[in-house]
Amino acid sequence: MELLIIVIALALIFDFINGFHDAANSIATIVSTKVLTPFQAVLWAAFFNFIAFLIFKDHAVANTIGKTVYSDFITLPVILSGLIGSIAWNLVTWYYGIPSSSSHTLIGGFAGAALCHAFITKGFMPINEIIDSGKINKTIWFIFLAPIIGMMISIFYTLVFIQLKTWLKVGILVLTSAVLYLVFTGFQENKINENLKKFFKVDKYTYELEIKHDNSVAEKLKQAKENSDKCKPFAKLYETKGAAVTVDSIVNHVDLTDAAISKTNEKVALFFKLEMLKYKAKNDKSFESQYNESKEIVDSIKLIVNKNYKHGNDSLLSAIYTSFGKEIRDKNKFKKTIIIDIKKELIKEVEKANNKYLRIAIILSLLVFALSFIYTEKIKERTVSRTVNSFKKMQLMSSAAFSIGHGGNDAQKVMGIIAAALITSGNLTDIKSMPDWVPLSCYLAIGLGTLSGGWRIVKTMGSKITKVTPLEGVSAETAGATTLFLTEQMGIPVSTTHTITGSIVGVGLVKGVSSVKWGVTISLLWAWVLTIPVTAIIAAAVYFLVQFFV
Repeated sequence: MELLIIVIALALIFDFINGFHDAANSIATIVSTKVLTPFQAVLWAAFFNFIAFLIFKDHAVANTIGKTVYSDFITLPVILSGLIGSIAWNLVTWYYGIPSSSSHTLIGGFAGAALCHAFITKGFMPINEIIDSGKINKTIWFIFLAPIIGMMISIFYTLVFIQLKTWLKVGILVLTSAVLYLVFTGFQENKINENLKKFFKVDKYTYELEIKHDNSVAEKLKQAKENSDKCKPFAKLYETKGAAVTVDSIVNHVDLTDAAISKTNEKVALFFKLEMLKYKAKNDKSFESQYNESKEIVDSIKLIVNKNYKHGNDSLLSAIYTSFGKEIRDKNKFKKTIIIDIKKELIKEVEKANNKYLRIAIILSLLVFALSFIYTEKIKERTVSRTVNSFKKMQLMSSAAFSIGHGGNDAQKVMGIIAAALITSGNLTDIKSMPDWVPLSCYLAIGLGTLSGGWRIVKTMGSKITKVTPLEGVSAETAGATTLFLTEQMGIPVSTTHTITGSIVGVGLVKGVSSVKWGVTISLLWAWVLTIPVTAIIAAAVYFLVQFFV
C-alpha cells in the first residue's frame, strides 16, 4: 500500500510539473501579444485547464496510456521507475527552456521501465509482446502529424481571418462550424461503438488469443464480436433519442447474459481483493497461501455464478452463501458488490461517448468570431485599431479553448498511469471503473501546475519561432484547440507542445517562409524525436536500480 501511495503521489507531482512545463503552450501567444499580463494569463489558463474536467468524460487518452504496456508486465516498481524517468527529463528540458513533450516522456518512461522489467524477469522476448506496438506507433506518428495538422489548420484560419470580404469570411466560418459539428457527431457514434466493444471485452479476448495464445477464449471472442456488431446500428440513435432509448434497443436485440456474468465475476474477484493478493504474493512469499485460498474461493464462486446467474439474484446469492457463507463476513456488502444492473452499466458506457460540450466549445468560438467580424466590419466602420482590439478579445476565447484542450489531453495521461497502478495493486478492475477522485485530482494538479507558470519556455514559444500578432495568436490557438479536440476524440495522446508549435509555424508561413526561424524549429524537432527513447533509457536505468530496493 505504501508503494501505491508513493506512485500516486509521484504521478500527481508529474501532472503538476506537466502544468508548469506546458503552461507556455497555453499562454505564450496571449502574453506575447500583451492581451493579458503573465499573471492574468496563468490564472486564465489554469481555470480552463480545470474546466476540462467537466467536459471530457470518456477518458480515451487515459485508456491509451494505461494500456501502452500489456498488463503482465505492469508492476508498481515499473510505474514508479517510469514516473521518475519522466519527471527527470521534464525538469531538464524545463530548466534549459526546451518545449519538449510531457506526454511523450510519460509514454517513453512507462515503456522503457516495462521493457527492462520484462528482460530481467523473463529474458529477451519480442517487444510487441511487452508493449502494444499499435499504440506506440500511433503516438510516434503523431509526433510529426500533430504539428503538421496544427500548421495546416492555422494556415486555414489565418487565411480566413485576413479575408477582406466580410460575408465570405463569415460564410466560411459558419460552414466550418457545420462541418466540425458533423465530424464530432461521427466521433461520438464511433466512440459508442468502441465503448461497446470494450464492454463486451473484444479487446481483452483479442489480447489473450493473439498475445497470450490462450485458445480457450476463441469462442468468447467470437461471441463478443457478434454482440458488439449487433449493437452498431443502435449507436446512431444516441444523438437524437438519448442513452435510454439506445440501450433499450440494444437490450431488445442483444443477449447481455454473458456480459453480466463476466462483470459479476470481476466484482467477486475485487471483493476478495484477489489481484491485490496476487501482487503481494509475487513480491512477498508469505502472502502465497492467502492468495491461493482466495483464488480457490473466487474460482469456485465464479462457477456458481456461471451456473445460477440466469435463475435470478436470490437464487444466485443463496447458492453462493450455501457453499461460502463463512468466508463472506459482510453479506450486505457482498450483495451490493455483485448484484449489478446491466442496463445501467450499459447506459454509463454509452453516455461516456457524449461530446456535446466539446462541440459547443469549438463551434461557439467560431460563431462568436463570425459575429465579431460582422460587428467590427459591417455595423461599425472598419479601422486598424478596432480590428486589432477585436482580435485581442477573440484571443481570450481561443486561448480558453486551447487551455481546455491542454487540460483534457494532458491530465488524462496521468489518469491512465494512476489507473494502471490501481489495477496492478488490485484496487480496480479496469480503467472504465476509475473512481471520480482520480480525474478530479489530475485536473486539479495540472491546473495548479499551470498556475505556477513556466516562464523559461514562454520566450521560446511566444517570440523565438515567429513574431505573433493578436490575429495570428487567435489563429494559432484556435488551430491548436481544434487539433487537440480532434485527437482526444480519437484517443491519441498527442503533445500540446508539438501542436501549438506547428500552429505558430503555420501563421508564420502565411507571412512568408522567411518569417519562421527554422533553426529554432529544427532544434525543437530534435528534442521531440529524442524524448521517447531518452526517457525510456532513463526509466530503464532507474528500474534496474529500483528493483533492488522494492
